[in-house]
Amino acid sequence: EVQLVESGGGLVQPGGSLQLSCAASGFPFSNSRIYWARQGPGKGLEWVSSISTSGRTINYADPVKGRFIMSRDNAKNTAYLTMNSLNPEDTARYYCVTGVQTNGLRTPPDSTKGYWGQGTQVTVSS
Repeated sequence: EVQLVESGGGLVQPGGSLQLSCAASGFPFSNSRIYWARQGPGKGLEWVSSISTSGRTINYADPVKGRFIMSRDNAKNTAYLTMNSLNPEDTARYYCVTGVQTNGLRTPPDSTKGYWGQGTQVTVSS
């Protein structure tokens, strides 16, 4: 059974940082592309980032470029999202996703496709 378990969310002040983790099991993690998606209050789902199987190719959505860093540790079956310079617009539930085919990060994700974790809440507020 594919399992993706996100952790690391919480309440942070504007300008702060958080690191999210995605612990994976039940599938060949090192052969799987991993994504982060998010859904803010009253908003639709959007892609945040993706990482190739080796970790050498990483793509970011425009709103997070230069602030977020995605990485993975294939020995630990874990992906990470380090979020810096957070602002209230980053408030959302963040999901780890695998098993999808995407044509870039501009097309909104479909939560009925692929495998999704339960998400972790990030709230940016003073």
